[in-house]
Amino acid sequence: MSLCNTTIANTANQFRQYFFEVTSILASCGHSPALALNFGSAANIVLDIAKTGPADINSANGITGSEFQGKVYMRKEQNDFGWDWSPSLSPAGPWRPAYIVELLPNAPIYVRNSLIDIYREGQMNNLSPDQSKPFVFNASVDILGEMLTDAGLHLKLTDPDGQVVEDSHLTNVTKSNETITGSVNLEFSPKLWWPYGIGAQPLYNATISVINSENKTLTAFTKRVGFRTIVLSLSPISREQIAAGIAPGSNWHLEINGREFYAKGSNFVPPDTFWPRANSTKIKELFDLVISGNQNMLRVWSSGAYLADWIYDLADEMGILLWSEFEFSDAEYPSSPDYLAKYEAEAYYNVRRVNHHPSLALWAGGNELESILLALFFNASSPILQGYQRIFEESLIKCVYANSRSISYIPSSTYNGYLSLDFSSSRPQTPRYNNKSSPGALYSDTDNYNYDATQAFNLSSYPIGRFADEFGFISMPSLQSWQEALPADQLFVESAGVLHHNRHYPFGASGNDTILSAQGISQMTDAVKLWYPIPSLSDSTANFSAWIYSTQVFQAEYYASEIAFYRRGSALRERQLGCLYWQLEDLWVAPTWSSIEANGRPKILYYSAKDLYKPVIVYSYFDNATQTLEVWVTSDLWTSVSGTVSFEWIDWEGNAILVPPPNGTAVSGLHSNKSMSSEIPFSVGPINATRVLTYLHVPSLFTNHSASDALLRLSVQASSTSSNAMTATAALPPPQSSSDLYTHSSYFHPARLADSALRDPGLHLAHNNNDNSSSNTSSQPDKSQASVPTFTVTATRAVAAWVWLDHPASVRGYFEENGFWLMKGEEKTVRFVVWHDWTGDGSWMDGVTVRSMWNNTLAN
Repeated sequence: MSLCNTTIANTANQFRQYFFEVTSILASCGHSPALALNFGSAANIVLDIAKTGPADINSANGITGSEFQGKVYMRKEQNDFGWDWSPSLSPAGPWRPAYIVELLPNAPIYVRNSLIDIYREGQMNNLSPDQSKPFVFNASVDILGEMLTDAGLHLKLTDPDGQVVEDSHLTNVTKSNETITGSVNLEFSPKLWWPYGIGAQPLYNATISVINSENKTLTAFTKRVGFRTIVLSLSPISREQIAAGIAPGSNWHLEINGREFYAKGSNFVPPDTFWPRANSTKIKELFDLVISGNQNMLRVWSSGAYLADWIYDLADEMGILLWSEFEFSDAEYPSSPDYLAKYEAEAYYNVRRVNHHPSLALWAGGNELESILLALFFNASSPILQGYQRIFEESLIKCVYANSRSISYIPSSTYNGYLSLDFSSSRPQTPRYNNKSSPGALYSDTDNYNYDATQAFNLSSYPIGRFADEFGFISMPSLQSWQEALPADQLFVESAGVLHHNRHYPFGASGNDTILSAQGISQMTDAVKLWYPIPSLSDSTANFSAWIYSTQVFQAEYYASEIAFYRRGSALRERQLGCLYWQLEDLWVAPTWSSIEANGRPKILYYSAKDLYKPVIVYSYFDNATQTLEVWVTSDLWTSVSGTVSFEWIDWEGNAILVPPPNGTAVSGLHSNKSMSSEIPFSVGPINATRVLTYLHVPSLFTNHSASDALLRLSVQASSTSSNAMTATAALPPPQSSSDLYTHSSYFHPARLADSALRDPGLHLAHNNNDNSSSNTSSQPDKSQASVPTFTVTATRAVAAWVWLDHPASVRGYFEENGFWLMKGEEKTVRFVVWHDWTGDGSWMDGVTVRSMWNNTLAN
């Protein structure tokens, strides 16, 4: 960096704040000041550093001198050097604002960063606080300029209605040359902030003033804050929990305002290769989809970048919890003193910068670090282990604990927890590593990737843990997205263009990039061939679209099975309380794990997850080994719910079929030639599940009927049966109304769809705008008035599996529901949220199409 042709500094960290004294340079600048930035090539610089880097670091990271290796030597977004879902570009350029600050006699100091920490009196990190204690408001201000010896701090706090609820000087003030800190115990009871789906998000405005002894304001700033406690509980399983059937070990769940809750969400990755393009419109659209998708948490994956304050602001408003991470992922990092200083500078800055946001849920040291360490480098004499301990168990945790009492820290996203916690130690958490009390004890969260499609729906292949923070399988983006990225002659599954965009290579495979990419693509196509009718259309573009749809259906069905499995775990010995799938969104057009494409278009997975993230769900669980089928109702509500599950065996034409009754279940309902629908009453406790149906041996059900022409149709209706369990405590979200009705439906098919007797469902599509209806083949309604378009799909002939509405590229937006099943004769009306209509008159609606899995059976 140079100003007026004079070098200011050389910097080497994207993630921290820098500030430099340039008064003398400006004074000697004889012309208009010019700031020059010379970035150089990051990809080349890290390889040069690696040449003299530690041998153990180079070896552990497989650095051989190839392009885009060596990223661990630069504090730059690690994803810039490529990942298995993103390109290797290593872009350079300014990505945050720069300022020249002039200090004046009447404004002698400037706020360059600040910390606000709101916590319960006596609260300490990682420990559940006493909710009866008052809140403490702690503020710390980092300044440029000269700190006055008589400087103090003042707080003016206004509630969401604009009423002043606190107006006082802070006490216990301490000062250094650059920082002033003070606190106050609040005597009023604030409105608490809650995640989406649990309660409201009241936000307060806190104005902090730096004052002198005469109460003159030297500088002031305002931050929007919320009152909540959020703790990652890693406490030992209690005797009471063991008596209730929970496996021994440790908890691994989040608590909001003293209450455990079920975390539902996904992993947020960089939304664009170039961060300046990730503007407020793009993030708001993504967050709207998050809320519409029934998600209350995002894990902000490391190896992207620390999010800007305005993104946390948006999450504060919308009730989205942000599990945040320091930028270290799937690698071993240098731990010499100069690197530790870089890490601490960025951590200290970012912890202070974002701590006031109620959406901040957690700080993790990085991605999957401990699991890699335990698998490859767990040796007391290993320099890799020692370096990990210095960075993640000593340095980064210090930056969190020194600045905040309100937030929890773990050294790695996958973490077996700690044996003890000592805040006076230089290594506060004594990690458990592999020290387990018994083989059946559970201590950790899980991530799971299994690309053997034969095991996709085998429940015994899913990991059992307390919290699932990653799992998934890749699928293709839409034809419309591919058309934005590739020429028409490249629109087929294994084209050179598609292979180039695919960065998922099978683990342990060998060959050049083209061979490896083809092997990765084959994992998708093999799954389709195994589970679904194989597309075989003569039109190559139409066939490509059918393959895209099929890979998305497999992804959606796989995730649905796994999400339902984890959610049911809330009632089992693992007491599983969190599910975050990989990954929310994309930053380019490629086969990836995403649920939302780079242009904002949801995949089928998005809707499948949305469906399984409803508060109350009914789902079938088939045991491959015993051939047993169980149906469970799962609820993540804080109230008990009761209701009925309706179930009916039908064929693909929608006709009722007779099968033996479930084992040991009392059922009621109609049993006639026209209907075999039955009902089962049930009740479920708070954040729990209950089994409502069991068939001990599914093949024996079909002695008089083919399993390939059988479906189990399930639906649930439930309502709250108790007042909110928390009404005996202080400051709670409003209790859920006893009139709330929760519904959900699902289907079980005992045969693979590839082997099922699919019928033509005779799908009929009509659209409606401004209450003017028309089918997509008749005269069109008046589209001159703005309204929310709706589309009605009817299955006129048979059951329709995986019904998919597809909109043209001439509109941006999303259907509120999609990727659903329809019973014969059933119709569903779906709204479409319009972000941008390039047609200007709504004529894009004429280009909306509908299909189902039946279309895969068609040759032309």
